[in-house]
Amino acid sequence: MIPATFEYVRPGSLDEAIRILNEREGEAKLLAGGYSLIPLLKLRLGQPGILVDLQAVGGLDGIIHTDDDLRIGARATHRQINENPIVRETYPFIQDVSGGIGDPQVRNWGTIGGSVAHADPASDWPAALLAGNATIVVRGKGGERGIKARDFFLDTFTTAIEPTEVLTEIRIPRRAKGVGGGYSKLERRVGDFATVGVAVVGRLAEDGTFRGIGIGVTGVSPSPFAATSAEQLVVGQAPSEELYRRAGDAAAAQSEPAADLRGLINSANLVYTTDLKINKKKKLN
Repeated sequence: MIPATFEYVRPGSLDEAIRILNEREGEAKLLAGGYSLIPLLKLRLGQPGILVDLQAVGGLDGIIHTDDDLRIGARATHRQINENPIVRETYPFIQDVSGGIGDPQVRNWGTIGGSVAHADPASDWPAALLAGNATIVVRGKGGERGIKARDFFLDTFTTAIEPTEVLTEIRIPRRAKGVGGGYSKLERRVGDFATVGVAVVGRLAEDGTFRGIGIGVTGVSPSPFAATSAEQLVVGQAPSEELYRRAGDAAAAQSEPAADLRGLINSANLVYTTDLKINKKKKLN
């Protein structure tokens, strides 16, 4: 289909973009990589009055390691993240996620900010950010604010970003000793959205028990969610196949999967295999 008619602007700065969002509140849409938004425009599921292209806005695609966190600019592409030496050396979990999104063309042009702001119920990044207790940073006329990932994804394609704000950065807590993670998803074919995807980030105490754990699930509910019941069950316990099965059952109980012509899957199985993947790859220090 052909998109409905809209205006197009390419601001040269973040402040200019925010000004346009305020002046055209309710009818403006931001464009980053375009791989989430363009299909909606073609199907006329989205009909903005004006499209605000962020391609000329500098300073939004950096990847920086600080004493507190890993900071990823919203316009960083999946490929940039996947090939970044800091990510490769210190955050293999993030590298796994970024390397499995879509196909090469999607990874070359699609951005983490666009994916997160779009909040597709079956996209990969939301599960990873929920598991990793990330913070999503947005900026508006009143300045910058951080939103915890667990407060960010409100409903299907609905987030805590205000219409006059721009998502600028993702902050993931700095990896500590004993922390490791993994992400697994079921997809009909490579490049599809996940039928179900599970991200797990765990931390082991010195006695070998789980000191903390984050579990994010995508594809089996109206919006990505943190499997809090499973997390509570795991903390303080020693890793075991039986524990993983129980955690999987708890995560499945929180799921609300819709009918899928390609087949349904119990998310418990994926939680179980993802936890095993963490141990088998010995990503825990």
